[in-house]
Amino acid sequence: MAPVTDEVIRWGILATGKIAHAFARDLMLVPDAELVAVGSRRREAAEAFAAQYGASITAHGSYEDLVADPAVDVVYIATPHAFHRDNARLAFEAGKHVLCEKPLTLSLADSEAMIAEARRHGRFLMEAMWTACHPGVRALRRRLAAGEFGTPGHLHAELGFVVQAADDDRMLDADLGAGALLDMGIYPLTFAHLMLGEAAALTAQADLRTTRGTVSGDEAAIDMAIAMTGSYPGGALATMHASMRSWTTSSAAIATDLGRIDVPEFHHPTRITFTPKATMADWTAAAAPAEPIEIEPDEPIIGAGYGNEAAEVGRCLRAGLLESSLVPHAQTLTLMRQMEEIRRRTGIRYPGE
Repeated sequence: MAPVTDEVIRWGILATGKIAHAFARDLMLVPDAELVAVGSRRREAAEAFAAQYGASITAHGSYEDLVADPAVDVVYIATPHAFHRDNARLAFEAGKHVLCEKPLTLSLADSEAMIAEARRHGRFLMEAMWTACHPGVRALRRRLAAGEFGTPGHLHAELGFVVQAADDDRMLDADLGAGALLDMGIYPLTFAHLMLGEAAALTAQADLRTTRGTVSGDEAAIDMAIAMTGSYPGGALATMHASMRSWTTSSAAIATDLGRIDVPEFHHPTRITFTPKATMADWTAAAAPAEPIEIEPDEPIIGAGYGNEAAEVGRCLRAGLLESSLVPHAQTLTLMRQMEEIRRRTGIRYPGE
């Protein structure tokens, strides 16, 4: 792929839902990046979105028109999971690079196919896993791997909230890949992968809800909550939880032989601390508790953190890369493979499967 040599990377956003707004707000803070176009299946939605973020943004009444816009270098795909592959194909065929919301697709086979299509067209593709691009998470990963905080023995990560929505909402519609695993469970799985390496084995239990796709009418079994355990290199263990029916701390913690790392809001943290601990032989009644040590991010956090993944895309495009070292294709496929195996083990099933 030839490097993008323009001074400014020009973005188009495909779809106008909540995540598209969050990304657009942070994109405004990214140096050498500009939002130039937005596309929606309803022109009124595209026009309202464009008006909110800049008078010069072009509003398109279809996804086809958005990807055909010659002013756009890269497209951010913000549709539900089930539509990602078709949306990305449109962009690749129009000669556009792609940042696609996570998970990349509903299945490992479709993710492999999307990556193959990107390579065939010579276009950059990255899954929008903002956690992997987050400067704080990157600093923690680097320093943990270097042994600064000891050897990890256990990691725990959880992400959950109560979803109160109609059955045709993307979080509950089986046709759109509903359930806790793909939408939220991917975060603790990714965090464990980043910190501990590739899982040697994973097990899971899920609270299933039998439902039907609102369009297909086919029966499906989606997970309202899921608990996962894993074994990782070096004997490390992980417990991970995602839920759409209960509130969790949305935090992570890593226990090592030297202390404990705490990561509130681990998928986009604003603070990470390491608290060193004394060995059993050193414990005394007079021992003072150790003060937590702040783990500083490698570079500034842009906005809520979406800006850092946009900045990473810009870095890769200027370098002429087809994939990012922070969110490589192999990592995306590893996580898809893990989620597919977890679905098989727990009985999570989408329409048509």
